[in-house]
Amino acid sequence: MQSAAVYACVRVIAETVASLPLHLYRYVDEGKKRDTRHPLYFLLHDAPNPEMTSFIFRETMMTHLLLWGNSYSQILRNGHGEITGLYPLLPDKMQVSRNEEDELIYLYQSGMKNIAFRKEEILHIPGLGFDGLVGYSPITMARNAIGMAMATEEFGASFFANGAAPGGILEHPGTLKDPSKVRESWNQLFQGSGNANKVAVLEEGMTYKQIGIPPNEAQFLETRKYQTEEICRIYRVPPHLVADLDKATFSNIEHQSISFVVHTIRPWLVRLEQAMNKTLLYPSERQDYFVEFNVDGLLRGDYESRMRGYATARQNGWMSANDIRRLENMNLISKEEGGDLYLINGNMTKLEDAGIFAGREVKANGKT
Repeated sequence: MQSAAVYACVRVIAETVASLPLHLYRYVDEGKKRDTRHPLYFLLHDAPNPEMTSFIFRETMMTHLLLWGNSYSQILRNGHGEITGLYPLLPDKMQVSRNEEDELIYLYQSGMKNIAFRKEEILHIPGLGFDGLVGYSPITMARNAIGMAMATEEFGASFFANGAAPGGILEHPGTLKDPSKVRESWNQLFQGSGNANKVAVLEEGMTYKQIGIPPNEAQFLETRKYQTEEICRIYRVPPHLVADLDKATFSNIEHQSISFVVHTIRPWLVRLEQAMNKTLLYPSERQDYFVEFNVDGLLRGDYESRMRGYATARQNGWMSANDIRRLENMNLISKEEGGDLYLINGNMTKLEDAGIFAGREVKANGKT
């Protein structure tokens, strides 16, 4: 997280997922409907425990996933088996193993002791992995790329701390009795950004020779920019979302944002939804309930595109005026005023009925 690019990528993904509406739905004849009476609805939508909001809880889960590759949360239940709380656990202190009966056991290091949890007591969301049980840490898998990014940052900080000047050698034609004293005197006068551009006076035939490679010759800026793109590639984040706008234009930035939702955020959401449905709902409940994120707000597009889409949906009968107004956070039109009517274009008809009206007109004129 000390790498600016890693911090930015983790933050944009974690905050995006945490900000999306998360609801518990119930299957109905018309499709689905929110069920606010189920105890799990409040935990997921508002506060999973007394110390966290839903946003903070999901942001913490995603940060653990993006850095360690796994997210663990303790599940608390009451005497009726209903979930009363969810508490995140540090993934670096968790070990997943099996007992003698080949059942999954989660061993959590708390202080000087290990606490064993059954799989029913842990909401475990693994990232990309090999065995399907534990995910790989993206930081470990990409340690060389991230290490190089941090090395270039450290080099830049050191370079500017030394007055933005490369290192060098002071040559003396004779033999110095105390070279360290000369070095300290030189550094005291000329080292550091505050001493930049000072004039040096060399005595007794001393000369200064530069031995460092200037940053422009070492492709310093290009390396830093490439490593930022490399880290964005690891997390599948468009560079413009971490303030790298070199390849972003007004014509493509919207499509890049939509691609971010489809190819980056959506796989994470599916991973979270399926883990929550599997762990937080009993098998009998899964027939009636399911957990789902709402990404409609991220895919809305610009105003003109939304209006064209609404017009098409309205004219072809699959959206009413109130359906559209709900998506735009507008007040609804009453049923008496036609807010819930589904309309179609009157010029459209079924292909098999194309000649009916022409035939009626001929018959009306008394012709056969």
